[in-house]
Amino acid sequence: MKVGAVVLTMGNRPDELRALLDSVAKQHGDPVEVVVVGNGSPLPPLPEGVRTVELSENVGIPAGRNVGIEAFGPGGSEMDVLLFLDDDGLLPGADTAELCREAFARDRKLGIVSFRIADPDTGETQRRHVPRLRASDPMRSSRVTTFLGGANAVRTAVFQEVGGLPDDFFYAHEETDLAWRALDAGWMIDYRADLVLYHPTTAPSRHAVYHRMVARNRVWLARRNLPAPLVPVYLGVWFLLTLARRPSRPALRAWLGGFKEGWATSCGPRRPMKWRTVWRLTRLGRPPVI
Repeated sequence: MKVGAVVLTMGNRPDELRALLDSVAKQHGDPVEVVVVGNGSPLPPLPEGVRTVELSENVGIPAGRNVGIEAFGPGGSEMDVLLFLDDDGLLPGADTAELCREAFARDRKLGIVSFRIADPDTGETQRRHVPRLRASDPMRSSRVTTFLGGANAVRTAVFQEVGGLPDDFFYAHEETDLAWRALDAGWMIDYRADLVLYHPTTAPSRHAVYHRMVARNRVWLARRNLPAPLVPVYLGVWFLLTLARRPSRPALRAWLGGFKEGWATSCGPRRPMKWRTVWRLTRLGRPPVI
């Protein structure tokens, strides 16, 4: 089973990027082929054999990762599995690629594996990095309904069947969009606590566009993927949850602007999931109303 890796970078973390690439090179089994995509920035010197793509502008996270997928052929067809790794992450175990090979070989319907993200100093996993509602125990592996964008493995057959990440999302919720389409096509998603990516603890709000993008893309996500009766329910729940969290006034203003933008702009092609997929999501512990 051929395994590749896609790393997206803005060129501002060369030391961390080199450490990540070294950890990928140390993986057991057949070598993992790597492509590094410079998202609007030139790339630093990289190890021999690493494929490179330099984009003239920052096209966003999903579009940048899609470029990395296509660097391995249409839909990543030169590989069986692609790892997606944040450029400031690190694989502490040398068996990650082999464990992914085993997981995908054992379960033919497994489409995506989400890794556990842990702080390199404390070993702790933030609650938001466990992709399920019952997130209090990050050491428990389970079937899930979404995955972590910078620490995962995807069977390339998923991209070839349902397409890549939604380019226009730029940042936020692109993983859930792909996850819902994959689940609707019959693929499964696993969260594996034993597959670890070290990554410094950070807050998502460090991104200046965080609140606007989260709101806009939440609306797009619902409009693109949910059966019509569930769209207002899902967005109504998230509207109330956002208010309940009592964001700062500037954050709320940005969020409301993004929410409005999500309704006023094109969300891309609409392909509502089947009702049996809604039931499947519900049985997996996360009905698509929250």
